[in-house]
Amino acid sequence: MVTQPPVAHLVVSLSGLADDSPESLSRGADFTAELDERGVPLSQLFRPRAASGTLRVDSPLVRWMHARRAAGDAVVLHGYDHTADPIGSWQSSALARVGRRAEFATLPRHEAGLRLTAARRALTVLGLRTDLFVPPRWLASPGTVEALHDQGFGVLADENGVRLLQGQGIDTVVRARVLGFRVSGERHPLADDRKAAEAWRCRMLEAEVARTVRRGGLVRINVRAKDLKRGARRTAVLAAVDAALRIGAVPATYRLTATSRAA
Repeated sequence: MVTQPPVAHLVVSLSGLADDSPESLSRGADFTAELDERGVPLSQLFRPRAASGTLRVDSPLVRWMHARRAAGDAVVLHGYDHTADPIGSWQSSALARVGRRAEFATLPRHEAGLRLTAARRALTVLGLRTDLFVPPRWLASPGTVEALHDQGFGVLADENGVRLLQGQGIDTVVRARVLGFRVSGERHPLADDRKAAEAWRCRMLEAEVARTVRRGGLVRINVRAKDLKRGARRTAVLAAVDAALRIGAVPATYRLTATSRAA
């Protein structure tokens, strides 16, 4: 009897698109079209409030999100406004270490709940309500996890895995590190040569994706809008996606992957 290897799933997410930047949205649309040709849906990480205030229903980004959801993408709440204000007595020095844009990294349950409530109200007005959540910088405090349970969210995807939120705090967690081009605290061997370092990052992305697919794991690639400004990064992501599909990965979104793993 031949044992079949476990099926790998491929999740590609896109973050950082700006409503006030036509170039950003155009690059995002071009990248999405490339994935459409490959049959790969995107998980669109979306925050409902920009620096200029809450987004409007008729804004280009919101209209585009509606179109992408209709095409099969998943809309994922990506924080509220990506700031850590207001800062209260709960703040600790940990916030300074993770960065001020790690909005949900250190919040207690009550404060996280207030932000989630505001975000969901804004999403409802925009017609983009969702129960999927990715915290800014992929960091969620224990209080945030509790608040997500309180408000009936279904999925939390953080830096280290995808959590299917269930009743009584009994969650199913799929361990899988998010891959991409974020700068980590680890100094890689080519850090002093920017061009060589960029080429090294691109090679490593494809290698890590292929390795994970071969062992039947969950592959998570996050692309930021600013990554699409760099041709080498865009090419590397598409090459990694092609390699994953060639080896046998099944395209999915955070919703589809979490529900399939829990079944």
